[in-house]
Amino acid sequence: MTIDLKTVDIKPLRHTYAHVAQHIGADKTASRYQEGTFGAQPQANFHYRPTWDPDHELFDPTRTAIVMSSWYALKDPRQFYYASWTTTRARQQDTMEANFEFVESRGMTDLMPETLADQALAVLVPLRHAAWGANMNNSQICALGYGTAFTAPAMFHAMDNLGIAQYLTRLALTMAGPHVLDAAKTAWLEDPTWQALRRYVEDTLVLADPVELFVAQNLVLDGLLYPLVYDRFVDEQVALKGGSAVAMLTAFMPEWHDESGRWIDAVVKTMAAESEDNRACLARWAHHWEEQAAAALLPVAELAFPALGHAALDEVREQLRARFAKLGIAQQ
Repeated sequence: MTIDLKTVDIKPLRHTYAHVAQHIGADKTASRYQEGTFGAQPQANFHYRPTWDPDHELFDPTRTAIVMSSWYALKDPRQFYYASWTTTRARQQDTMEANFEFVESRGMTDLMPETLADQALAVLVPLRHAAWGANMNNSQICALGYGTAFTAPAMFHAMDNLGIAQYLTRLALTMAGPHVLDAAKTAWLEDPTWQALRRYVEDTLVLADPVELFVAQNLVLDGLLYPLVYDRFVDEQVALKGGSAVAMLTAFMPEWHDESGRWIDAVVKTMAAESEDNRACLARWAHHWEEQAAAALLPVAELAFPALGHAALDEVREQLRARFAKLGIAQQ
Protein backbone atom coordinates (compact mmCIF):
# COMPACT_ATOMS: atom_id res chain seq x y z
CA MET A 1 0.00 0.00 0.00
CA THR A 2 1.32 3.40 -0.95
CA ILE A 3 0.74 6.43 1.25
CA ASP A 4 1.03 9.74 -0.54
CA LEU A 5 1.57 12.65 1.86
CA LYS A 6 0.61 16.11 0.73
CA THR A 7 0.56 19.52 2.33
CA VAL A 8 -2.40 21.79 2.02
CA ASP A 9 -2.04 25.54 2.34
CA ILE A 10 -5.11 26.89 4.12
CA LYS A 11 -5.41 30.62 3.74
CA PRO A 12 -7.03 32.41 6.68
CA LEU A 13 -10.17 34.35 5.88
CA ARG A 14 -8.77 37.27 7.89
CA HIS A 15 -5.48 38.07 9.58
CA THR A 16 -6.75 40.02 12.56
CA TYR A 17 -9.80 41.69 14.04
CA ALA A 18 -11.65 44.22 11.92
CA HIS A 19 -11.05 47.11 14.33
CA VAL A 20 -7.30 46.39 14.27
CA ALA A 21 -7.28 45.99 10.48
CA GLN A 22 -8.57 49.55 10.19
CA HIS A 23 -5.21 50.72 11.49
CA ILE A 24 -2.75 48.27 9.93
CA GLY A 25 -4.57 46.99 6.84
CA ALA A 26 -6.55 43.82 6.29
CA ASP A 27 -3.70 41.89 4.64
CA LYS A 28 -1.27 42.17 7.56
CA THR A 29 -1.01 39.86 10.54
CA ALA A 30 -1.24 41.87 13.74
CA SER A 31 1.18 41.51 16.61
CA ARG A 32 -0.09 40.89 20.12
CA TYR A 33 0.77 44.51 20.94
CA GLN A 34 -1.31 45.78 18.04
CA GLU A 35 -4.28 43.57 18.92
CA GLY A 36 -4.13 44.70 22.52
CA THR A 37 -3.86 48.38 21.63
CA PHE A 38 -5.37 49.45 18.32
CA GLY A 39 -9.07 50.21 18.19
CA ALA A 40 -9.58 49.67 21.91
CA GLN A 41 -10.48 53.26 22.80
CA PRO A 42 -14.26 53.67 23.37
CA GLN A 43 -15.57 56.26 20.93
CA ALA A 44 -19.37 56.12 20.90
CA ASN A 45 -22.56 55.24 22.78
CA PHE A 46 -21.69 57.07 25.97
CA HIS A 47 -24.77 57.29 28.16
CA TYR A 48 -24.11 60.72 29.63
CA ARG A 49 -21.42 63.30 30.17
CA PRO A 50 -19.62 62.99 33.51
CA THR A 51 -21.34 65.06 36.17
CA TRP A 52 -17.95 66.20 37.44
CA ASP A 53 -17.01 67.60 33.99
CA PRO A 54 -20.12 68.22 31.86
CA ASP A 55 -18.10 70.10 29.23
CA HIS A 56 -16.49 66.87 28.03
CA GLU A 57 -17.49 63.39 27.03
CA LEU A 58 -16.39 60.53 29.27
CA PHE A 59 -13.55 59.83 26.81
CA ASP A 60 -12.73 63.08 25.06
CA PRO A 61 -9.64 64.07 23.03
CA THR A 62 -10.37 67.76 23.64
CA ARG A 63 -9.26 67.51 27.29
CA THR A 64 -5.78 68.39 26.00
CA ALA A 65 -4.51 71.23 23.84
CA ILE A 66 -2.60 68.68 21.75
CA VAL A 67 -4.42 67.65 18.56
CA MET A 68 -3.68 64.35 16.81
CA SER A 69 -5.18 63.01 13.59
CA SER A 70 -4.80 59.55 15.11
CA TRP A 71 -4.01 58.93 18.78
CA TYR A 72 -2.84 55.46 17.82
CA ALA A 73 0.21 57.10 16.23
CA LEU A 74 1.67 57.29 19.76
CA LYS A 75 3.11 53.79 19.59
CA ASP A 76 5.21 52.36 22.39
CA PRO A 77 8.60 51.27 20.96
CA ARG A 78 8.79 48.69 23.77
CA GLN A 79 5.61 47.07 22.38
CA PHE A 80 4.23 46.75 25.90
CA TYR A 81 0.79 45.32 26.41
CA TYR A 82 -0.25 43.75 29.70
CA ALA A 83 1.38 40.35 29.20
CA SER A 84 4.71 41.63 27.85
CA TRP A 85 4.90 44.32 30.55
CA THR A 86 4.25 41.88 33.39
CA THR A 87 6.73 39.36 31.97
CA THR A 88 9.44 42.01 31.73
CA ARG A 89 8.81 43.32 35.23
CA ALA A 90 8.73 39.79 36.67
CA ARG A 91 12.25 39.14 35.35
CA GLN A 92 13.45 42.44 36.81
CA GLN A 93 11.77 41.65 40.12
CA ASP A 94 13.67 38.34 40.25
CA THR A 95 16.91 40.25 39.76
CA MET A 96 16.03 42.74 42.51
CA GLU A 97 15.08 39.94 44.90
CA ALA A 98 18.49 38.39 44.28
CA ASN A 99 20.15 41.76 44.92
CA PHE A 100 18.37 42.24 48.24
CA GLU A 101 19.17 38.68 49.30
CA PHE A 102 22.84 39.12 48.37
CA VAL A 103 23.15 42.41 50.28
CA GLU A 104 21.31 41.14 53.35
CA SER A 105 23.04 37.74 53.54
CA ARG A 106 26.50 39.33 53.44
CA GLY A 107 25.76 42.27 55.72
CA MET A 108 26.92 44.70 53.05
CA THR A 109 25.06 47.67 54.49
CA ASP A 110 26.90 47.21 57.80
CA LEU A 111 30.21 47.63 55.97
CA MET A 112 29.31 51.11 54.71
CA PRO A 113 30.74 54.17 56.49
CA GLU A 114 28.04 55.48 58.81
CA THR A 115 28.10 59.00 57.41
CA LEU A 116 27.73 57.69 53.86
CA ALA A 117 24.80 55.46 54.85
CA ASP A 118 23.09 58.36 56.61
CA GLN A 119 23.52 60.60 53.57
CA ALA A 120 22.17 57.93 51.23
CA LEU A 121 19.10 57.44 53.40
CA ALA A 122 18.56 61.19 53.73
CA VAL A 123 18.56 61.63 49.95
CA LEU A 124 16.78 58.48 48.80
CA VAL A 125 14.04 57.63 51.27
CA PRO A 126 11.98 60.85 50.97
CA LEU A 127 11.87 60.21 47.22
CA ARG A 128 9.37 57.42 47.83
CA HIS A 129 6.81 60.21 48.30
CA ALA A 130 7.80 61.73 44.94
CA ALA A 131 7.39 58.28 43.36
CA TRP A 132 3.93 58.01 44.90
CA GLY A 133 3.08 61.38 43.34
CA ALA A 134 4.28 60.04 39.98
CA ASN A 135 2.02 57.03 40.48
CA MET A 136 -1.01 59.27 40.99
CA ASN A 137 -0.07 61.54 38.08
CA ASN A 138 0.23 58.67 35.63
CA SER A 139 -3.04 57.23 36.88
CA GLN A 140 -4.56 60.62 36.05
CA ILE A 141 -2.97 60.58 32.59
CA CYS A 142 -4.58 57.20 32.02
CA ALA A 143 -7.94 58.46 33.30
CA LEU A 144 -8.08 61.69 31.28
CA GLY A 145 -5.93 60.83 28.25
CA TYR A 146 -7.26 59.56 24.94
CA GLY A 147 -6.22 56.55 22.91
CA THR A 148 -5.10 53.21 24.30
CA ALA A 149 -1.64 53.64 22.77
CA PHE A 150 -1.18 56.60 25.13
CA THR A 151 -3.19 55.63 28.21
CA ALA A 152 -2.25 51.95 28.63
CA PRO A 153 1.52 52.60 28.96
CA ALA A 154 0.69 55.45 31.36
CA MET A 155 -1.03 52.95 33.64
CA PHE A 156 1.99 50.62 33.43
CA HIS A 157 4.14 53.65 34.26
CA ALA A 158 1.96 54.40 37.29
CA MET A 159 2.43 50.91 38.66
CA ASP A 160 6.17 51.06 37.97
CA ASN A 161 6.36 54.15 40.15
CA LEU A 162 4.49 52.35 42.89
CA GLY A 163 7.12 49.61 42.68
CA ILE A 164 9.91 52.20 42.92
CA ALA A 165 8.32 53.65 46.07
CA GLN A 166 8.21 50.14 47.52
CA TYR A 167 11.86 49.50 46.64
CA LEU A 168 12.86 52.69 48.45
CA THR A 169 10.80 51.64 51.44
CA ARG A 170 12.50 48.25 51.46
CA LEU A 171 15.91 49.90 51.12
CA ALA A 172 15.20 51.94 54.27
CA LEU A 173 14.13 48.84 56.20
CA THR A 174 17.19 46.89 55.02
CA MET A 175 19.72 49.61 55.83
CA ALA A 176 18.24 50.91 59.08
CA GLY A 177 14.68 50.26 60.22
CA PRO A 178 11.12 51.63 60.34
CA HIS A 179 12.21 54.80 62.13
CA VAL A 180 13.88 55.97 58.91
CA LEU A 181 10.52 55.92 57.16
CA ASP A 182 9.03 58.16 59.82
CA ALA A 183 11.99 60.52 59.60
CA ALA A 184 11.71 60.66 55.80
CA LYS A 185 7.99 61.46 56.01
CA THR A 186 8.69 64.25 58.47
CA ALA A 187 11.42 65.58 56.17
CA TRP A 188 9.05 65.48 53.18
CA LEU A 189 6.43 67.42 55.13
CA GLU A 190 8.59 69.86 57.08
CA ASP A 191 12.28 69.98 56.07
CA PRO A 192 13.04 73.03 53.87
CA THR A 193 15.20 70.84 51.63
CA TRP A 194 12.14 69.01 50.34
CA GLN A 195 9.43 71.67 50.30
CA ALA A 196 10.11 72.95 46.77
CA LEU A 197 9.98 69.43 45.34
CA ARG A 198 6.90 68.64 47.39
CA ARG A 199 5.24 71.76 46.02
CA TYR A 200 6.14 70.74 42.44
CA VAL A 201 4.58 67.31 42.99
CA GLU A 202 1.43 68.81 44.52
CA ASP A 203 1.13 71.42 41.76
CA THR A 204 1.22 68.71 39.12
CA LEU A 205 -1.49 66.73 40.92
CA VAL A 206 -4.04 69.33 39.86
CA LEU A 207 -3.02 69.78 36.21
CA ALA A 208 -6.10 69.42 34.02
CA ASP A 209 -4.40 68.72 30.68
CA PRO A 210 -3.18 65.08 30.60
CA VAL A 211 -0.44 65.76 28.05
CA GLU A 212 0.90 68.73 30.01
CA LEU A 213 0.91 66.45 33.05
CA PHE A 214 2.79 63.84 31.00
CA VAL A 215 5.42 66.46 30.10
CA ALA A 216 5.72 67.90 33.61
CA GLN A 217 6.03 64.52 35.35
CA ASN A 218 7.50 61.98 32.97
CA LEU A 219 9.64 64.07 30.65
CA VAL A 220 10.78 66.93 32.87
CA LEU A 221 10.81 65.94 36.54
CA ASP A 222 11.90 62.35 35.99
CA GLY A 223 14.27 63.53 33.26
CA LEU A 224 16.15 65.57 35.87
CA LEU A 225 15.63 63.54 39.04
CA TYR A 226 16.74 60.09 37.87
CA PRO A 227 20.04 61.11 36.24
CA LEU A 228 20.82 63.39 39.18
CA VAL A 229 20.05 60.91 41.96
CA TYR A 230 20.61 57.44 40.54
CA ASP A 231 23.35 58.09 37.98
CA ARG A 232 25.40 60.79 39.62
CA PHE A 233 24.67 60.40 43.32
CA VAL A 234 24.26 56.63 43.71
CA ASP A 235 26.51 55.28 40.95
CA GLU A 236 29.17 57.97 40.78
CA GLN A 237 29.39 58.98 44.43
CA VAL A 238 27.89 56.53 46.93
CA ALA A 239 29.02 53.34 45.18
CA LEU A 240 32.57 54.61 44.71
CA LYS A 241 32.89 55.49 48.40
CA GLY A 242 31.95 52.05 49.68
CA GLY A 243 28.20 52.07 49.13
CA SER A 244 27.91 49.43 46.41
CA ALA A 245 25.06 47.94 48.43
CA VAL A 246 22.97 51.04 47.75
CA ALA A 247 23.65 50.74 44.02
CA MET A 248 22.50 47.12 44.10
CA LEU A 249 19.33 47.95 46.02
CA THR A 250 18.41 50.71 43.55
CA ALA A 251 19.55 48.95 40.37
CA PHE A 252 16.02 48.87 38.97
CA MET A 253 15.62 52.65 38.92
CA PRO A 254 18.22 53.74 36.32
CA GLU A 255 17.46 50.68 34.17
CA TRP A 256 13.75 51.50 34.27
CA HIS A 257 14.34 55.18 33.52
CA ASP A 258 16.40 54.38 30.42
CA GLU A 259 13.79 51.90 29.19
CA SER A 260 10.74 54.07 29.85
CA GLY A 261 12.52 57.06 28.34
CA ARG A 262 12.19 55.39 24.93
CA TRP A 263 8.40 55.47 25.28
CA ILE A 264 8.32 59.04 26.60
CA ASP A 265 10.56 60.31 23.80
CA ALA A 266 8.52 58.50 21.13
CA VAL A 267 5.29 60.07 22.40
CA VAL A 268 6.64 63.62 22.55
CA LYS A 269 8.46 63.38 19.22
CA THR A 270 5.36 62.06 17.44
CA MET A 271 3.14 64.74 18.96
CA ALA A 272 5.59 67.50 18.05
CA ALA A 273 5.89 66.27 14.48
CA GLU A 274 2.10 66.29 14.02
CA SER A 275 1.79 70.08 13.74
CA GLU A 276 3.52 73.35 14.50
CA ASP A 277 0.84 74.16 17.09
CA ASN A 278 1.61 70.91 18.90
CA ARG A 279 5.34 71.59 18.78
CA ALA A 280 4.96 75.12 20.14
CA CYS A 281 2.67 73.95 22.94
CA LEU A 282 4.97 71.10 23.97
CA ALA A 283 8.01 73.39 23.88
CA ARG A 284 6.26 75.94 26.08
CA TRP A 285 5.24 73.30 28.62
CA ALA A 286 8.64 71.61 28.63
CA HIS A 287 10.64 74.76 29.26
CA HIS A 288 8.20 76.14 31.82
CA TRP A 289 8.25 72.95 33.88
CA GLU A 290 11.99 72.49 33.41
CA GLU A 291 12.58 75.79 35.18
CA GLN A 292 10.23 74.78 37.97
CA ALA A 293 11.73 71.32 38.36
CA ALA A 294 15.30 72.61 38.43
CA ALA A 295 14.44 75.06 41.21
CA ALA A 296 12.67 72.28 43.12
CA LEU A 297 15.60 69.88 42.82
CA LEU A 298 18.37 72.34 43.68
CA PRO A 299 18.07 71.84 47.48
CA VAL A 300 18.06 68.07 46.93
CA ALA A 301 21.16 68.39 44.76
CA GLU A 302 22.89 70.38 47.50
CA LEU A 303 22.00 67.65 50.00
CA ALA A 304 23.44 64.98 47.72
CA PHE A 305 26.48 66.98 46.58
CA PRO A 306 27.48 69.47 49.31
CA ALA A 307 28.96 72.61 47.69
CA LEU A 308 28.67 70.95 44.24
CA GLY A 309 24.93 70.57 43.92
CA HIS A 310 24.41 73.46 41.51
CA ALA A 311 27.06 72.14 39.12
CA ALA A 312 25.65 68.61 39.23
CA LEU A 313 22.16 69.90 38.52
CA ASP A 314 23.41 72.08 35.65
CA GLU A 315 24.91 68.98 34.01
CA VAL A 316 21.64 67.06 34.00
CA ARG A 317 19.77 70.18 32.86
CA GLU A 318 22.03 70.42 29.84
CA GLN A 319 21.35 66.76 29.07
CA LEU A 320 17.61 67.31 29.33
CA ARG A 321 17.73 70.37 27.07
CA ALA A 322 19.69 68.36 24.51
CA ARG A 323 16.94 65.76 24.74
CA PHE A 324 14.36 68.48 24.07
CA ALA A 325 16.26 69.44 20.91
CA LYS A 326 16.25 65.84 19.66
CA LEU A 327 12.51 65.67 20.22
CA GLY A 328 11.89 68.83 18.24
CA ILE A 329 10.79 71.00 21.17
CA ALA A 330 13.88 73.12 21.69
CA GLN A 331 13.17 76.64 22.86
CA GLN A 332 13.20 79.06 19.95
